[in-house]
Amino acid sequence: MQDVSENIPSGLQPRVEAALAWFNASADAQNQNFQVTGIIDPDEALAGSDELRLILCGGDRCEQRSFRVRGEIDSWAVEPIEESEEEGDKKPLAKLDPPPGARSGWIDRALSQHSFVVLLFYRGFW
Repeated sequence: MQDVSENIPSGLQPRVEAALAWFNASADAQNQNFQVTGIIDPDEALAGSDELRLILCGGDRCEQRSFRVRGEIDSWAVEPIEESEEEGDKKPLAKLDPPPGARSGWIDRALSQHSFVVLLFYRGFW
């Protein structure tokens, strides 16, 4: 089972920041400012793997993205890992939904703009 942590270990922080900066500068970010709200299996990355599997949230969406981050501080080489490269080529599990704080202000903003809001939950995803 995958270990999902909301806390980024300090030993991974520079690599996570490099991956986040790369993603925010990419076309995939669609001019949104994403934040890292979780990391999947951080112990593997701490044990020497150059792969980071992050949960990124920005705007009205959250996504699980994987990156290969090599190099040293101030000279990171970041590249995305395509889904077909990942083991099993599976969609993220429902457990990988963003932590509760990632969209904590969303419902308040939506309610201020509309008379009511309909929330739809489907198989654990939201």
